[in-house]
Amino acid sequence: MTTSDTYRTIDAVWRIESARLIAGLARMVGDVGEAEDLAQDALVAALERWPESGIPDNPGAWLMATAKRRGIDQMRRGSMIDRKHAQLAPELEARQETGVAALDEALDDHVGDDLLRLIFICCHPALPTEARVALTLRLMGGLTALEIARAFLTSEPTIAQG
Repeated sequence: MTTSDTYRTIDAVWRIESARLIAGLARMVGDVGEAEDLAQDALVAALERWPESGIPDNPGAWLMATAKRRGIDQMRRGSMIDRKHAQLAPELEARQETGVAALDEALDDHVGDDLLRLIFICCHPALPTEARVALTLRLMGGLTALEIARAFLTSEPTIAQG
């Protein structure tokens, strides 16, 4: 049998068996769309294998067996995915709750943002470098004007002015 004869035979078998195949698969999987997909997968398998191996004695049964195996594989994969999701769900929920709580705390904590803003104010490039350092030590470090003056080896009024 030539390849074109094989393809014509596969087409004829498909026309005869497709409705029965889809109906049986729909009963098995409970979804007509999925049954059609499984039937199409079986047809593709037939188109790949039958030209090399020859058409089986009962092509309709071959198509049904191939489609059923693929359907069973999909169901197994689906149930495994469901089990994995069930195992991961508590961990993901805990992470989400922890993340939401941490975000709420961070949003409620204005100290971090205010301190950062103050650092930027102290280190503004419009100020001379010596004034930036003195202002940062005063506001961020909590040093007095006298302590800063001693660090700079200058007088307290000079630091207090700057």
